[in-house]
Amino acid sequence: MDIPRATLPKALDIPQIYFRPPTADVPAYKPMIIPPADLERPEDTEAEETSEQPEPPSLKIPVLDIQMPIPETAVVVTAVTTAVVAVATTSITQTLFEPIKKKVQKQLQAKVNKWKENRKKKKDSSPKSKTE
Repeated sequence: MDIPRATLPKALDIPQIYFRPPTADVPAYKPMIIPPADLERPEDTEAEETSEQPEPPSLKIPVLDIQMPIPETAVVVTAVTTAVVAVATTSITQTLFEPIKKKVQKQLQAKVNKWKENRKKKKDSSPKSKTE
């Protein structure tokens, strides 16, 4: 007996995925050693000689023959940053508040002019002195 055979297509080639579990970096620190309060130098040792601190850098001005100390970089950066922020803030606020200032000035001037007119009218309409 002849049994028909089905021809099946080849199976798809699916690549395997290799899963690596995540790793974590465990924080580490160098332990700080705190000496006891009653710590003293051993009798057999000598104290270290302390060296003097180096002189801060300075700039020599030749005409005046003066040594001018140069400030640290952090001080200069702070001063420059402060100056830039101050100038920028002033410039921006001036341009923002100038139109407001003009409007308020106009309103105030109108009130003052109205007050002056009312005062002048009161003077003109007041009865003249009785001696006349």
